[in-house]
Amino acid sequence: MRRAINLTRRVRIGLAVAAALAALSGVAVSSEPDALPSVRDDLTEKDLARVRAITEPTADFSKTEDFEPMPGGAATSRKRVNHDAFSHPSANLSFEEQGTFKLGNGLFRKLWVSSPSSTQASDGLGPLFNARACQSCHLKDGRGHPPEGNADATSMFLRLARAAETAEEKTMLARKAALNFPDPVYGGQLQDLAVPGLAAEGRMKIAYEETPVMLDDGSVVSLRKPSYSVSDLSLGPLRPATTLSPRVTPPMIGLGLVEQIHPADILAKSDPEDSDGDGISGKASIVRDAASGEPTLGRFGWKASTPSIRQQSAEAFAGDIGISTPDVPHHWGDCSDAQKDCLALPNGVQERLGETEAPNPVLDLVTFYSQNLAVPARRDVGKPEVLAGKKVFYQFGCASCHTPKFVTRRDAPNKAHAFQLIWPYSDFLLHDMGEGLADGQSVGDAGGSEWRTPPLWGIGLTEQVSGHTFFLHDGRARNLTEAILWHGGEAQAARDGFAALPKADRDALAKFLESL
Repeated sequence: MRRAINLTRRVRIGLAVAAALAALSGVAVSSEPDALPSVRDDLTEKDLARVRAITEPTADFSKTEDFEPMPGGAATSRKRVNHDAFSHPSANLSFEEQGTFKLGNGLFRKLWVSSPSSTQASDGLGPLFNARACQSCHLKDGRGHPPEGNADATSMFLRLARAAETAEEKTMLARKAALNFPDPVYGGQLQDLAVPGLAAEGRMKIAYEETPVMLDDGSVVSLRKPSYSVSDLSLGPLRPATTLSPRVTPPMIGLGLVEQIHPADILAKSDPEDSDGDGISGKASIVRDAASGEPTLGRFGWKASTPSIRQQSAEAFAGDIGISTPDVPHHWGDCSDAQKDCLALPNGVQERLGETEAPNPVLDLVTFYSQNLAVPARRDVGKPEVLAGKKVFYQFGCASCHTPKFVTRRDAPNKAHAFQLIWPYSDFLLHDMGEGLADGQSVGDAGGSEWRTPPLWGIGLTEQVSGHTFFLHDGRARNLTEAILWHGGEAQAARDGFAALPKADRDALAKFLESL
């Protein structure tokens, strides 16, 4: 067991940890994703034909499509739109499941405290951490933001990673037993908070450079280009090869539905060599399932590095809060072997409750909650300006990556997620977004300029829920127009088409996005 714990300190908390532990425990690890299905195996031929027909991209922008106002299918929330719009349960949960959702919500909001503590079921925080609760990062279950003015950086952090350097590390990457490698001292994530008596690792610093961009009609938009550094490092400088990747927390809505999109439907859109010549070469992120060690499709996270909500939750518990779970049983969070003072502090394991600080019941409930945050119903979906903006969205190829529709698996474990027509507006593939958005950090199959297409559902409610309009992976864009103008790489043609539009058409596109 000691060997396994040491290994988790060497490899970034996440898939690399789980895969390495699985390998040590005797789980077979293959190197090719042969097990991934190329066709849907959950449908009859009749149902498959229905799915193909209903998910076909529309060419009629004169009216609303069937079921378009309900982006989450039967799980869509029709509750009043306000600052709690992202915090409602799937509308089709049973009465018993609604109770489970509420219990999960309580644990999602739970504030953890440092060990030892009289509140034994809540101790184990850190010792190094970024937040004391899941809700601290995912405020109102919505989108995070960069620190602006006196605002804190709780909902944004820096990933620390470097490329493989040794033959052993290169083999681990090739076999997908690791996604990348952490800084040898500071680990895989900069922790800007610490328990009493321990110094935090450092503080993220951001400097912005404003650059004016002229559109074809003479309008000028100022884009801010960020640069990142770290100050007040407690244990000396970062390794020169360590890269910094800023990440804001993404919205939580619709995750359980995304989890139940059949992998064949996502893989069918992958075209890494751009064989059809359309300039779009999205590729799948193939990662290791933490439980089985088998290759599977990554679909969560900014670089599609995680295959399931449970694994994402376990990694966040460990990396963000410093809480161990059965899936990532590291009681000292992201502390590395070099951080002796951190490792010398007590952990919060209570034997009467389990072998980890957050035992299975806690992880189960938080996972269920995260799987069942409902997507709000669309607004103004049939208005002429919204339909005109939708036409622009398709005309300039935005739908090539932001795929509008999927039908979830018929054999989903939870009936609430089964066989639902959903409208996430994402293909969940990796795309090269150009040097302007590059962070220089490779994560598994994702290169330094590649990002997963983020779902657009709910984007129009960002200000109402989260109190801001900061977009993209690091919140550099202050509105939707800036977000579009930052697109490059595979999206360069769509970006240039947008820049050439008259203002009325740009406004219509914005109205369409705001209706999502």
